Amino acid sequence: MKTKKGGRFTSSTKLKRKGIEVVGKWKTVNIDPNIFADEQFRDIVCLEELTEYKLVSSDKVGKVNEQKRKAENLSEEGSEEEEEAVIPPKKKKKRKDLRTRTNTSDDADTTDVDVPVDEEMRCEEIIKGANCEDSGHMAESTSSTKNATKKKKKKVVNNKTSQVQEALPSVTNSKKVKNWTTEVLSASTDHKADVSAWKDLFVPKPVLKALSYLGFSAPTPIQALALPSAIRDNMDVLGAAETGSGKTLAFAIPMIHSVLEWQKSNSSMSRNDSVSKESHQHHDETRWENEDEAEKLTHQHVEDSGDEDDASFATGCVKVLENAEFDSSDKEHTVGLHKKRPLLGLVLTPTRELAVQVKHHIDAVTKFTGIKTAILVGGMAAQKQERVLNRKPEIVIATPGRLWELVKARHPHLSNLRQLRCLVIDEADRMVERGHFLELSQLLEVLNDSQYNPKRQTFVFSATLTLVHQTPTRVLQKKNAKKMDKKTKLEMLMEKVGIKGKPKVIDLTRKEATVETLMETRIHCDTNEKDYYLYYFLLQYPGRTMVFANSIDCIKRLSSLLTILNCDPLPLHANMHQKQRLKNLERFAERESCVLLTTDVAARGLDIPNVQHVIHYQVPRTSELYVHRSGRTARAANEGLSLLLIGPDDLINFRKIYKTLEKSEELPFFPIETKYMTSIKERVNLARQIEKAEFFNSRAKHHDSWLQQAAEALEIDLDDDLFMGKKASEQEESQKQKMLKGMKKQLKHMLSQPLFKVLMKTKYPTQSGKLLLPQTSAGNSESALDTMSKQQAKKKKSIKLN
Repeated sequence: MKTKKGGRFTSSTKLKRKGIEVVGKWKTVNIDPNIFADEQFRDIVCLEELTEYKLVSSDKVGKVNEQKRKAENLSEEGSEEEEEAVIPPKKKKKRKDLRTRTNTSDDADTTDVDVPVDEEMRCEEIIKGANCEDSGHMAESTSSTKNATKKKKKKVVNNKTSQVQEALPSVTNSKKVKNWTTEVLSASTDHKADVSAWKDLFVPKPVLKALSYLGFSAPTPIQALALPSAIRDNMDVLGAAETGSGKTLAFAIPMIHSVLEWQKSNSSMSRNDSVSKESHQHHDETRWENEDEAEKLTHQHVEDSGDEDDASFATGCVKVLENAEFDSSDKEHTVGLHKKRPLLGLVLTPTRELAVQVKHHIDAVTKFTGIKTAILVGGMAAQKQERVLNRKPEIVIATPGRLWELVKARHPHLSNLRQLRCLVIDEADRMVERGHFLELSQLLEVLNDSQYNPKRQTFVFSATLTLVHQTPTRVLQKKNAKKMDKKTKLEMLMEKVGIKGKPKVIDLTRKEATVETLMETRIHCDTNEKDYYLYYFLLQYPGRTMVFANSIDCIKRLSSLLTILNCDPLPLHANMHQKQRLKNLERFAERESCVLLTTDVAARGLDIPNVQHVIHYQVPRTSELYVHRSGRTARAANEGLSLLLIGPDDLINFRKIYKTLEKSEELPFFPIETKYMTSIKERVNLARQIEKAEFFNSRAKHHDSWLQQAAEALEIDLDDDLFMGKKASEQEESQKQKMLKGMKKQLKHMLSQPLFKVLMKTKYPTQSGKLLLPQTSAGNSESALDTMSKQQAKKKKSIKLN
């Protein structure tokens, strides 16, 4: 049966791809004209049946087609009776041209891109024929017009494909460059730095070359202590060091070393097979690249043609040919490659953004080694990640959820984890917390039981690995209660992770757990007043600021409030689409003065350059979170400021953190100039009213539209009481809109006035009629760190005088 969808036929020749060899002809079935009166059958044009066919494999069909092509091409221009079967021979003729092209050209790109193009033209010919058809038979006049239009279309489409192919490399390059890690990795202009300090740490030569190129002239303390034990002694490592101390390279370099060692040991055995192996790899890579190009090409056709049906039909044609010729041979390749290139390094991280960052750091260090890496995180297409795994990367960086999903799906590259040489668990204390990351515990069970490798190295790193909470007295009074200290915490961690030998334990954390260069401060206020102080700080001290909150709802509210106040914040939370999350991080790293509103998704591991301030809008629930949040600033010996906004509800959490971190001195209060607070409160209160009105309107509209759609689908009438806030009359609605516009106008006027005015009221005769002064404001004159250091200097003086 052929159905017409938007004036298009679904081609009956698709059946051939599914293993049916057509022996006879499609015959028209007579239909009662009354059927077309029913709306359900309005798309039916004709019914055809095929009674003479054979069930064969798709490979045999291809061979038979090749043998018959010449004969069919000669008999193409036959009598009127053969006009009905014009399309299959023409299709075959095109496919012949296609095959000859694949044989002559070495580049696989042309084949994959041209296939959907020819297929689409063939479909268009069927459609043109269908439009001229009368009672299931084609008119004779269509044959001449088809031949004329075909050549023109072919030229145009081929030009498009060449343009797409030329444009593709530039697109991919720009994507690679744009990332928040690039500024950190390309901070040094000297691409030939002296790396003699690294040589005693047994770092491989290609890695030294990469370190020299990146400008990393000397190792950090954690790197200097971890590398010899990991590379020379082949030991497991438990590393605790403050935030921004270079823990990523401390586990990345030993992992790269073990991969290179494995390659050396296997190179002598597989020298004879190396040539064929490279050709298979090239075949795999080009195949996946070509599929991407074919997809992009299809999207190009969709954009060019305004008709939606054209677009859907074009994509349908691509899908038919997706795995037409490569399946059988590729299975043999992948089985052979899987044995030769197993997964050797696995890095597990708690968040997707951290996984992306770790991958970029490892890629930078493996620049001259040829080692392949892959990333497996949620929020991205699983099919794409499977395709990346088909390239057999030696190192995989993953979040536990997506990795476990692919392990359960029995992907060939993840099926044999017994050959794993290195396992890294980054931010381990968070990863093995009770009630979190169930997939990780299942994965560790597999790695330590059925897939256990006695030669495997395990690396466990975190800034709060040895941070111990004081056990409450009520817990200690119970039977079999253990007092938690550093040793017992590490033992429990080793047991969960599966470290069986004696590891190298490196603890470089201070008693306070935070960095020395971090200035910690606080503001005590009511919960309602937090918005005022946040807005005051953002206006008075512009710069790169991260604002942390405990809930997504709070981030959403703050985002809309600060947007109304023209602060242009960038939100980041778990309910956002992954691409948007990464885009916001990139934008935040690009802009010099910007606000990132985030939950604890961005608290761990992210190395965003030059973050000057971290504001805890809500006090974190644990000491670990406080340390990690504050660690986003004051990285790599730079200075930074951490500000706590403490409301009545936050006092309990604040006291717990203060006790756990054993702070010797009280946190200083942040100085506020109260003279500006009145105008700030006016602005924020007005913005709150606007935000509340807009939020209620959008929520009510969303609810009511959903309710109305459901009622229409069920064909029932709704009472006005069911609508949110009841249905307002047009007059009330217009009144609300007027009020909202008025408030927005008032706020716009307020925001246009300078808040921090330069107090200079003197008059001088000048040519322009006023004194020309540099446009400086109190807000830009000094940083928050300068303000704090001045205040502390004053305090010290007053103490000395007393």
